[in-house]
Amino acid sequence: MRDLLLQCAGVAAIAVALIHGVLGETRVFSRARIEPERLRILIRLVWQASTVAWIGGGVLLIAAPWMDSAPARHWIVITMASVFGLSACANAWATRGRHFGWMALSAVVALAVTGY
Repeated sequence: MRDLLLQCAGVAAIAVALIHGVLGETRVFSRARIEPERLRILIRLVWQASTVAWIGGGVLLIAAPWMDSAPARHWIVITMASVFGLSACANAWATRGRHFGWMALSAVVALAVTGY
């Protein structure tokens, strides 16, 4: 059961990352006016770097149950719970709790910790 919870955390992490990437491109950057243009490109790349990193974390959470190493599982869960937990706190603080992102990120943390 705990392996399934860990894999659900990974799938949720990937889903959150994809939603983050799509909403960033369709809602945030379609309205933002950032000058100069190369600064706009840099900010978009940094935004999408977190999307890619979260997808990578989700893949690691999915793969962790198949690893024969208890320390690997331990550090994957601890690291990803920390990353998603900090992201959830930052999202809740920055949006004053009015954005669903912090709840989705917190769900990933809860699933990962429960599956630990």
